Amino acid sequence: MPRVIRYRVAIERRAEKFLAKLNDVRLKTRLLEAIDALADSPRPHVAKKMAGTECRHRIRVGDYRIIYEIEADAILVLVVDIGHRREIYT
Repeated sequence: MPRVIRYRVAIERRAEKFLAKLNDVRLKTRLLEAIDALADSPRPHVAKKMAGTECRHRIRVGDYRIIYEIEADAILVLVVDIGHRREIYT
């Protein structure tokens, strides 16, 4: 049976601040579940590679986006930012 590698997930301060300010408990739960799922599958089929970057990806959770980097050498997924789709790319 093949061995499954689970990535470590780290969240940068900017993304942590966003989650801390979020009052919508259902949305926060959905975002945290999506982040946790990245540990098992850092490149899910719904992930999009961001143009102009070497290792940044984004996943969609409703109207919100989770931007993250995959550091395969360190077996790490680093959540860089989280935000509404209107504001995240500015």
